[in-house]
Amino acid sequence: MNLLIVRNNSNSQAIDASLLLATYLGTQGIGYAIFDPSDLEGLDPNPLVSQQLARGVDLAVVLGGDGTILRTARAIGTSGVPILGINFGRLGFLANESDDGVVAIVAAALAGETVSERRSNLRVDIVCEGEVDPWASSDADELFGISPHEKVSAWFDEEEDAGVGPSAEDAPGHTFFALNEAAVTRGANGRIIDFSLSISDVPIADMRGDGLVVATATGSTAYALSVGGPLVAPGFNGLIAVPIAPHSLRARAMLTSENDVVEMDLSQNAAGREATLFIDGDMAKLPSPIKHMYVRRGAEPTTLLRYKGENFYEYASSAFF
Repeated sequence: MNLLIVRNNSNSQAIDASLLLATYLGTQGIGYAIFDPSDLEGLDPNPLVSQQLARGVDLAVVLGGDGTILRTARAIGTSGVPILGINFGRLGFLANESDDGVVAIVAAALAGETVSERRSNLRVDIVCEGEVDPWASSDADELFGISPHEKVSAWFDEEEDAGVGPSAEDAPGHTFFALNEAAVTRGANGRIIDFSLSISDVPIADMRGDGLVVATATGSTAYALSVGGPLVAPGFNGLIAVPIAPHSLRARAMLTSENDVVEMDLSQNAAGREATLFIDGDMAKLPSPIKHMYVRRGAEPTTLLRYKGENFYEYASSAFF
């Protein structure tokens, strides 16, 4: 058995807990590797973590707050490795309280005495200016011979030889993983942006405002909430699309079904109206302005382990009301 330990090195309690945990794992003959959150910064796959995952990791233990858990989830991606968060930070929506001690909590997880929560995550595909968009209706017709409604169903066709839609090599070149949200916001020049919102190829609205947040149920307590989105229980597998400061009195947040694709089209955004992409709060670096963003539910959920089954509604009541 092997564990991946991610600790917040700016927190002395987290450091002490990691040393105590390392001693315990050594006595049990369990292998481990310790990472600092700074090792996980950036949106590209971390080669060190990838090497560790390739050797086989049975559990990721995170000693920190929600930000550390989000970076760990992104590093793990869709590998299926469960995450046990133990809160040594300020925000702990995703983490377990550390009152019972890190050794007791990890021992319970290793003994199968924790509750698994399967949380939906996001796959975010970005097409930039000057790049071919294999999911645009006209391009899809020309390149792959499929209609607009077929392109959406193709995203969720798991048969490798389905023969419908772009292959992995043809798909947009900028793909990101998010546990909380993807947000496209106005850039450094502060000017509002113009965009069109569609859901599964159905046009919803042409909008002008500060941008758009597309979140999971897990992310409904984060950025999406601060811009007027609803609180959503973790079992919800659809998407939450929330306009940011829309220049309209009629714009509303929308909840989608689990198989929908949220599409944001910025191709008509005027020159000089910069748009910036953030993935779980971290800014993505792209080679040219964003033309299209496509967001859908990730193929494999993220598994969070709960030491004591906290009720979402009790937590929401104490935190938000």
